[in-house]
Amino acid sequence: MDHAVLLALGLTALAGLATGIGGAIALFARRSNVSLLAAALGFSAGVMIYVSFVELFAGGQQLLQGQYGKGLGSWLAVAAFFGGVAMILTIDFLVPAHDNPHQVRFMEESRPGLHRLHRVGLLSALAIGIHNFPEGMATFMAVLADPVVGLSIAVAIALHNIPEGISVAVPVYYASGSRPRAFWFAFLSGLAEPVGALVGYLLLRPFLDNGVLGMVFAAVAGIMVFISLDQLIPNAKKYDSGHQAVYGLIAGMGVMAVTLVMLA
Repeated sequence: MDHAVLLALGLTALAGLATGIGGAIALFARRSNVSLLAAALGFSAGVMIYVSFVELFAGGQQLLQGQYGKGLGSWLAVAAFFGGVAMILTIDFLVPAHDNPHQVRFMEESRPGLHRLHRVGLLSALAIGIHNFPEGMATFMAVLADPVVGLSIAVAIALHNIPEGISVAVPVYYASGSRPRAFWFAFLSGLAEPVGALVGYLLLRPFLDNGVLGMVFAAVAGIMVFISLDQLIPNAKKYDSGHQAVYGLIAGMGVMAVTLVMLA
């Protein structure tokens, strides 16, 4: 396994296991800083949206046009983009709304009945695993193609995973009374991300050429845009007490834009 693959796998694992940070915040903070969370989620959405359209979709379209010609290549890029949207939309559809891990539950919020809490925590962990599988593939492929872009996506995914860890840790803690147990459930729920990366790499490695890479990039762009619009921005606004979510969104775009220009 070469250095590029190890770097991609390592960054993907770090992004996925950021759920443990969410678990620690939920269990050990006296009170959740919702303004900071709103800004962080907005920042993550800004990074994802900017890099999706400026780098991933544009790069994927360029590769596909070079492989199949301008007309067919453009249509394949569009098809792959909405194929990525359809994939993550299907996953969201299969996860019950009340167990959706992106509905953040803080320690100070109302508690459901104790008999349901452990089930809620376990289902949240399962739902996060399902969600993180394609995210792991996306992060891995992005790092493999361009480490600078991939690093930015890994950071954005890590920020995105923090509230997921909160959603697992809180119900498990209230059901079991064990902080270590709740933390480890949150931490390990992010393992689906490097697993998804490895599975995607092993499946696609024999077929990797400019055409396949172009399709993957465009599909990853679709996944990122859907996650941003469906999960990150709504949750950022939910916990926003002013304009922190929008400021975070613009800051994420700005940081990504400056980074790409400086390192081009």
